[in-house]
Amino acid sequence: MSQTDARSLELSDTTWQRVSPKYIVVDVIGYVIFGIIAVGAVALPAILSGNVWLWALPASLAIIFLITIALTPRRVRAIGYQLRADDLVYRRGILFQRFVAVPYGRMQLVDINRGPLARAVGLSELKFVTAAASTAITIPGLPMETAEHLRDQLVALAESRRAGL
Repeated sequence: MSQTDARSLELSDTTWQRVSPKYIVVDVIGYVIFGIIAVGAVALPAILSGNVWLWALPASLAIIFLITIALTPRRVRAIGYQLRADDLVYRRGILFQRFVAVPYGRMQLVDINRGPLARAVGLSELKFVTAAASTAITIPGLPMETAEHLRDQLVALAESRRAGL
């Protein structure tokens, strides 16, 4: 990718809003819990059979989880959104970046979800859906007040765009 192509991905007319740094803790704890369960389940054949070679699979899975956990802070810092005049732009990803622009008039549902880990640290996720399933976006790691304000703002913008104002 040339420098011109890389700069075209940087939407510089406004600043990117980032998710809360507390989301790193939520994501890491989620991966640790899932990793322990997954590695434990994959280790069962090695435990029950006593075959030393079967330990390669849970060991490699544990390494993958450790690498994922180590990259979590950088991955969370890459999540952001911009409210522009006609649409909301969402970005995520380090190696494989995804940029999605959703016009306000196309939004059909704006929802706030709070899992137990996120609720424990005061965070929530904002999900909004359009008629096209590929443009459903979930912004994780938002403080509850920010998520509620953003939901109300997006609903108002969507209503005004659908009304043609």
